[in-house]
Amino acid sequence: MSAAPEPNGFTVLIPARLASTRLPDKPLADIAGLPMVVRVARQAQLSGARLCVVAADDVRIVEACEAHGVKAILTRTDHPSGSDRLAEACAVLDLPDDEVVVNVQGDEPLIDPGLINAVAAQLQARTDCVMSTAAHAIDQMADFLNPNVVKVVLDRQQTALYFSRAPIPWRRDGTAADGTPALPSPAPLRHVGLYAYRVGFLKRFPSLEPAPLETTESLEQLRVLWHGERIAVHLSAAAPGAGVDTPQDLDRVRRLLSQG
Repeated sequence: MSAAPEPNGFTVLIPARLASTRLPDKPLADIAGLPMVVRVARQAQLSGARLCVVAADDVRIVEACEAHGVKAILTRTDHPSGSDRLAEACAVLDLPDDEVVVNVQGDEPLIDPGLINAVAAQLQARTDCVMSTAAHAIDQMADFLNPNVVKVVLDRQQTALYFSRAPIPWRRDGTAADGTPALPSPAPLRHVGLYAYRVGFLKRFPSLEPAPLETTESLEQLRVLWHGERIAVHLSAAAPGAGVDTPQDLDRVRRLLSQG
């Protein structure tokens, strides 16, 4: 797997929305003495980003960030997606169209700063692409078959051909020589939901017509491919740390970070 070049300055934006069905007030959840969104921002600040900003939908998130020295801005409450919130943040911050912005989710307190760097560098090196993201090899059949594990297939330049919840690519016979289920070779790739954008594209993304494929798969990134744009993919050696979606996830991360 190829290593990405060093990034040359970029901005990290962290969309943070207070409402969460499974974990109310998730961005403010305490993890070893800090709100979760602050922990995410501090991890992102360890990357090569020249600027790290939380784009919040509630003043309580802004106040929590500012209390811990994290820059935050208040955005509208009615955005249908994180991409729309990021587009507003780019306008508020007056970022130039050629700036690279990395979208780090506000529920990823274990995010690897090196992965943020790599995704930013991947896009900076690929002037033919409007976005970049990451993937890693799948080594378990259960993950390959799991529709909640999003797969991606690439061309020879590590550009995304397609993202799917289906097991792709599929071996024609689907089995090894002894008849047992077998993963394809080379290994299939699991998509990691970390994205970098060029600001000019991010500003116009919300106005693009949703794609039928996007609706079918419930994968927003397919809108980009459907409109003929290209997404570069950084191949990482390992899976990133898991995010926080449920109270059980929160307990696990609390235990892990309290030990550190």
